[in-house]
Amino acid sequence: MFRLISAEQLKWRRTFIPQLVWITPLFTLLLCGVLMGGSYFQTGAYNWWYTMLLPGALTLVCCLAVQKDARMKYRAILALPLPPHTLWSAKIAAVTGWLLAASLLFFAGISSGGWLFGPVIPLQNSAAGSLLIVITFLWQIPLCLFLAARFGLFAAVLINMAFNVAGVVTFDTGGLWNFMPYTITFRLMCPVLHILPNGLPVPEGSLLRSTDTILRDVLVSLAWFCILFFVTARRFRRQEAK
Repeated sequence: MFRLISAEQLKWRRTFIPQLVWITPLFTLLLCGVLMGGSYFQTGAYNWWYTMLLPGALTLVCCLAVQKDARMKYRAILALPLPPHTLWSAKIAAVTGWLLAASLLFFAGISSGGWLFGPVIPLQNSAAGSLLIVITFLWQIPLCLFLAARFGLFAAVLINMAFNVAGVVTFDTGGLWNFMPYTITFRLMCPVLHILPNGLPVPEGSLLRSTDTILRDVLVSLAWFCILFFVTARRFRRQEAK
């Protein structure tokens, strides 16, 4: 599997993916450092990171990760003596590595910015928030890879970003919306970072500060990842018959 992941990453050499791993967090930090700075730097950077810039960059990475194979109608990889779902798993794992690297760079940058401008978010909360963002974004990887393979770059970015915006609007609606994956990250950042998706602080005494649903939301997000992983892997296996 490690060789397959390395092979996937080798395909990225002539794409924008390696640059996006540091451009995305750096752009987020510079944007908030210039426009906000001071006591608003950390909260503003996190807000831009998980609501817009990370989902947008992750969708683009997924699109670029399948673009070369899609142009060849997957003939090169499906000709390998390996099950198609194994090749699909390698793609998901490679993009997961990109997500981890970008998130680590963002965490290092926002922690350094906290020491420069003054820490507003405690380090342990920031670390927990970054980890939860990674976990609750995992399900978007198989989804975006599938959307890119099926509909192309423009449609994949448009669909995923539209639903991310919808998640911002409906994150505190309750009911069945609590189990919709696009609302989970925004809801989790309220008790962990005390930030609303619009960048404002969560009011003291608000139910959104409760930590009671963190475990449930994490498990729901992981369940969505497993569901989408198996569904998209099954769909990818059908490429072999075409």
